[in-house]
Amino acid sequence: MGEVHINSDVNHYESKLNGSAIKKATVADSKNSSRRCLWFEEEIEEDLRWVFSVSKILHTGVSDYQDITLLESGPFGKVLILDGKLQSADADEFVYHEALVHPALLYHSNPKSIFIMGGGEGSTAREALKHRSVKKVVMCDIDKEVVDFCKAYLISNREAFKSNRLQLLINDARAELEEREDKFDVIIGDLADPVEGGPCYQLYTQSFYENILKPRLALGGILVTQAGPAGILSHEEVYSSIYNTLRQVFKYVIPYAAHVPSYSDSWGWVMASDEPLPKFSIEETDIRISQRVIGDLCFLDGETLGATLALNKVVRRSLAKETHIYTEETARFVHGHGTAQKLISK
Repeated sequence: MGEVHINSDVNHYESKLNGSAIKKATVADSKNSSRRCLWFEEEIEEDLRWVFSVSKILHTGVSDYQDITLLESGPFGKVLILDGKLQSADADEFVYHEALVHPALLYHSNPKSIFIMGGGEGSTAREALKHRSVKKVVMCDIDKEVVDFCKAYLISNREAFKSNRLQLLINDARAELEEREDKFDVIIGDLADPVEGGPCYQLYTQSFYENILKPRLALGGILVTQAGPAGILSHEEVYSSIYNTLRQVFKYVIPYAAHVPSYSDSWGWVMASDEPLPKFSIEETDIRISQRVIGDLCFLDGETLGATLALNKVVRRSLAKETHIYTEETARFVHGHGTAQKLISK
């Protein structure tokens, strides 16, 4: 997994990336009219692509489950890409991970045990471990190669991986939860997006939530999951379906969203519980953060949390009208194909 610099064979890396490409281009600017650059191009939809500059290709590979790419980008720093989809960027990953982790842990009365589905890069565990009350974090990711190279390359998460409160398991989260008998205060779904042929879409289904996950929540327990793009033009892809599916399983379900610049869209999360989720004022939220969380949060505070909960009118209306329930037979997918699907097509 050594560094590969920009003068490497670009065609080789194009063949490694799924639903995306790294291309050479000539860029004109005031200082150099023929500057050569690399560009990462992600196909978000058939007629929509997201492009940013790349200074180094740090790692490419294919595990048993997904394509893996680590880039050094111009605007976003180190960027992790799985199955052609940007997963995390140094410059703004704190937005995604703080929004994913802290609301559920703040709403819980006294979170001590946390189970993370996925989260291979370690950032979700890092945020959960900031809570003073947390005694145990079990992180279960199916892809050892992703975990190993994130441990090697993502310096900001090295302390989390070393924590004696973290138990790292390489396993399918569904199988792990099915086999366990202990229960957790908060279960966090930091899974890859549901793409056709990918390793994760079954973990967004009603049967999984109802029969496998919910029995592993302790009394008063909270589930929170990432739920895909939540913008005005993208929220009906999977976000509204995941929200409606959780409404069939839990009594109290709260959708929320925030803009993540490197995703080029608003991103959605959903919290769910059979116990009422409290409503805190801005001041109460800030007090709870100061009492519970070690160190400062970069993104989330009381005012910001309120903003994430205030979905726009278009999305609110869609969520209220959504009738689709996510099952293995009726699964919805974000644009793209997983490694498993590519192998089948060959």
